[in-house]
Amino acid sequence: MIRKLLTPGTTTATLLTTAPKTALIISQAQIDARLRLQRSSAYLEAIRKLDAGGHTRNRQAVDALVDAIRAEFPEIAIDSLPVGIVAKCYLGEPYEVHSLDRLGNIITHYKRHEAMPPMLEKGRVLAGNPYYEFVEVYTDKIIAVTPRGDTSIVKD
Repeated sequence: MIRKLLTPGTTTATLLTTAPKTALIISQAQIDARLRLQRSSAYLEAIRKLDAGGHTRNRQAVDALVDAIRAEFPEIAIDSLPVGIVAKCYLGEPYEVHSLDRLGNIITHYKRHEAMPPMLEKGRVLAGNPYYEFVEVYTDKIIAVTPRGDTSIVKD
């Protein structure tokens, strides 16, 4: 957790009243219900741009993608967001899928048979399925998302 240091003239009361709005505290049932909803077109488009290039070198593009993820799930705390996103890679052979971690820090294109981090590996098969646009990987489930934004949840 990032904490602001007090600067001269700043009090904890000032920090509390000027702090940015964060996710609301909601129940697990509410989180599950929210995650079942159809994904927005803006969110789908941001994820589709992963293969458009630039994200591995352009911090602004990565930040825009992370902002799209946060905008899609504003009421959900970061620890309930996807651990990562896995999608089919359209860069051509030998690449199969690409991934993005929760904070947008890692966008990696994986070759066929190249090992992925174990947590993301569980989304690889569904990400390669042409029926799905991408797969959101959570600690306890994966959510496959169609090109229209419909979701299918697979619990571990």
